[in-house]
Amino acid sequence: MKRATAFAALGLVLTIAGTPVSAQKLDRTVLPIAEPKPPTYTELDARKAKPPARFEVKAPKGAPNVVIVLIDDIGFGGPSTFGGPIRTPTMDQLAAVAACASTTSTPRRCARRRATRSRPAGTTTPPIPARSWRPRRPSPATPGRIPNSVAPLAEMLRLNGYSTGAFGKWHETAAWETSVSGPFDRWPTHQGFDKFYGFIGGETDQWYPLIYDGVIKVDPPKMKDYHFTVDMTNQAINWVKAQQSMTPDKPFFVYYATGAVACAAPRAEGVGGQVQGPVRQGLGPGPRLRRSSGRRSWA
Repeated sequence: MKRATAFAALGLVLTIAGTPVSAQKLDRTVLPIAEPKPPTYTELDARKAKPPARFEVKAPKGAPNVVIVLIDDIGFGGPSTFGGPIRTPTMDQLAAVAACASTTSTPRRCARRRATRSRPAGTTTPPIPARSWRPRRPSPATPGRIPNSVAPLAEMLRLNGYSTGAFGKWHETAAWETSVSGPFDRWPTHQGFDKFYGFIGGETDQWYPLIYDGVIKVDPPKMKDYHFTVDMTNQAINWVKAQQSMTPDKPFFVYYATGAVACAAPRAEGVGGQVQGPVRQGLGPGPRLRRSSGRRSWA
């Protein structure tokens, strides 16, 4: 692909050789960008009248592709990229050619990181409460949903000429808004994404997942040794291929959020060998899932 691509992984920004963005003659301070006023015609013969140029918002020249990779419940101490014991060769390759941020953090709840992704730095939109999406015990400070006063990053990019796609875990929609009755205002395709393939809630069975394509529930494809991470990756790759084949000069924004490490789950045969070794060497057995008063909690 011709243009540079910006990556963000684990909440750590990995930016590859960005290209300067040249301004176009469009007022991008207010979205959506207003169409120009149509010209006034005096010609009465339609055969002689020339139609106006088609209005189309395009991304600024040199705008980079953007890929955000968000991985739940993993910190700096895990991957080999930052000195951890778990081998992550792909992330190691990205970090070798990227600028790795050193002043970020990995909070114990994924809500804060997801909220940060929804609200770009430097914008004037109100901040999102760290637990705003959590439906438990709503209060004035944590209403349980993202306020509609927040301008989503994906919507900003889409209205500036980007193709936008989200794949994997969403978990930004309140529990009472996740049914087929909606409302769909806080579903991905109403938050600026042209394409969504993944699960809406905080977790799902990674071998037998509950998947949505947009707002339509779909069955996982039938394949040997199915795992949702492989499925969502194939979906993301195929979407980018199609987008670039149809509109090669149009930049894309991909939000890629896995759900595989978000919660403890039984290990499939032949999976997780590179993790089991380090755990046995002293990292400890990890959290245990216990039940107390009918509710799940981590021990």
